[in-house]
This record gives sequence, C-alpha cells and structure tokens, in this order.
Amino acid sequence: MSNDLIAHLQDLASDFGALSARRMFGGHGVYHDGVMIGLVSGEVLYLKTDADTQERFRAAGSGPFMYTRRGETVPTSYWSVPEAAMDSPQDMRPWLRLAFEAALRKANAAPVKRPRSSKRPGAKK
Repeated sequence: MSNDLIAHLQDLASDFGALSARRMFGGHGVYHDGVMIGLVSGEVLYLKTDADTQERFRAAGSGPFMYTRRGETVPTSYWSVPEAAMDSPQDMRPWLRLAFEAALRKANAAPVKRPRSSKRPGAKK
C-alpha cells in the first residue's frame, strides 16, 4: 500500500478518528482504537461487516474481499467501500462507523464452542 493511500485514508477519517495501518498477509490491516476495522489489498479499502451491516454495503454496490484457499474462492466479512466514500470525510464517516461497530460486536461476541472430537490430528489410533 502506498504512503499516499495511507495518508488519504487518514485524511478521510478526520471526522471519525485516527486510523493506523499495519502490514499483514500481503496487504495492510486498518485499525481504529486498536480494533481492526478494515484491510487494504490491491489499493482497495475493505471494511468489516456483519449480519447487521452487510446489506447496507451490498445495497451501495460493494462486494466482499475474496481469497483462494486450496483451490476454493472464499469470501470474507470485509467488503469494499462505496466509491463515493473515498471522496470526502463526510461520505466516509458512516462507513467507518458501521465497520467499527461490526468489529466491536465481533470482538465482544461469545466464542463459538466446537464439539470435541475423539480423533485429534496426530493422535495414535
């Protein structure tokens, strides 16, 4: 990610609050108050969504960040930002707020308990 894009994202967040970026997985994670709210890959900003916010992103023409794992394309809960949001802090603020709220809900959700399997990888038969 270019320093120019990082600076632009920080400018766009001026009405929302400070953003920081950290390298990860060939892109960058975008953080607000220590919480990951987005990622940048291929010079595109994707923001965190959940069941409460995903439809708003879809209605705005956004789509999920996708990656390939074992030959299968996997969608994530990070969705592209509507193009108009990249134009001004006022247009970006509601999308950043939605992403931050979704990230907080995820962070505060009770962990999903998975049933214990009697067969563990590497266990003797």
